[in-house]
Amino acid sequence: MSDIDLSEHSQSRPYGRDEKYHFQHIHLFASNIDETIAFYKKWFEARVVWDNEFGGARNVFMKIGIGAMHLYDQAPRDLGRNAVHHLGFQVVGLHDLYDRMKAAGVHLPNPVRELFGGGYFMVKAPDDVLLEVFEAGATRDPVVREYYGLGKAQ
Repeated sequence: MSDIDLSEHSQSRPYGRDEKYHFQHIHLFASNIDETIAFYKKWFEARVVWDNEFGGARNVFMKIGIGAMHLYDQAPRDLGRNAVHHLGFQVVGLHDLYDRMKAAGVHLPNPVRELFGGGYFMVKAPDDVLLEVFEAGATRDPVVREYYGLGKAQ
């Protein structure tokens, strides 16, 4: 424990929320950081909010909707996914995005899987990061719809 009193340095709660704890970002290695940035900008409208050197390497902070992703300009240490199975991207216009990716030559091994009035597909991003791209459906459980930020099902 530190003897330093941090109370005078405390800030308001993040995002104007009451919760003290938030999962804020995922940090990925990128063997070609510019290619990785371009991928997330093109397909998920990511925007770079910070691009600088930190810890001896280029670090990029991006916002994707309400989520955040950090990239480290260094090849992955292991091409396996370690304990990470996939990253989930919630979208509006699932079929449109799927069709645009397919038309652009992105490898999509399976069609959109329809369920609960919505659906999902899986796609690999640079460095073999597996993405689940989904649109929550209107017939999902009300608790799940609220979890996805969509309010209660009708």
